[in-house]
Amino acid sequence: MGVLERFTLIAGPCVVEEGPTMLRIAERLATLSSRYNLPVVFKASFDKANRAKLESPRGPGLERGLEWLARVRSETGLPVLTDIHEPAQAGPAAEVVDVLQIPAFLCRQTDLILAAARTGRPMNVKKGQWMAPEEMAAVVEKARAGGASTLTVTERGTFFGYGELVVDMRSFERIRSACGVPVVFDGTHSVQRPGQAGGSSGGDPVAIPSLVRGAVAAGCDHLFLETHPDPASAPSDGRNMLPLDRLEPLVVQVMAIREALAAGGHRVVPGVSS
Repeated sequence: MGVLERFTLIAGPCVVEEGPTMLRIAERLATLSSRYNLPVVFKASFDKANRAKLESPRGPGLERGLEWLARVRSETGLPVLTDIHEPAQAGPAAEVVDVLQIPAFLCRQTDLILAAARTGRPMNVKKGQWMAPEEMAAVVEKARAGGASTLTVTERGTFFGYGELVVDMRSFERIRSACGVPVVFDGTHSVQRPGQAGGSSGGDPVAIPSLVRGAVAAGCDHLFLETHPDPASAPSDGRNMLPLDRLEPLVVQVMAIREALAAGGHRVVPGVSS
């Protein structure tokens, strides 16, 4: 079975970290995948090009970042996902990773989407925080025109005024109906408070489990969670990450919700937990 063909957890740190931390996270994710028969895709960005401040850490860059992602893939057997920000990055990234991701801020960048689509790799496109669910249909159309066959769209919250994001649980079915693709729920970026931490993004990580449980019950097709053993020390997005030691209890709850939905005859797509 190919990547993202049944309910999958996309998880990992925000940005590639050179050293033992990233491999520690990946090994824990591989254990969870085996223990719960849950497909897991490891995610990390080689470059966080959309940081609020010039001095904010961005990651090791394309070459070194891809080397570390290849190492994760080799040592754990997990498929890997990374963001691209420029069309020229699509080809080199596609040689290493299993899924290319388009960041929310760049989801309408036609050249970027077409470049990713032409690689033939599965694509995950994050919905812009300012966009209605139905507006993503044009984005999906672009990707399909470029040759993409496996596509997902990620819901990561919608701006509500300044510095607040809200998640409309109706959006999963609205995106799926408008776009004809599976929908991922990003449970960690959805709790961001953009620009509310001295010009950087703050967050409300205590809300992650309740939003994830609600999204799974509402019928999302996959989950996206950024996780780290020590979020306070993470170079990016630490304020809205799920601590690594809290991931497994949440996975247990998610699988139980999906099993209850399936037992009750409710729609659980793609696949069931077993």
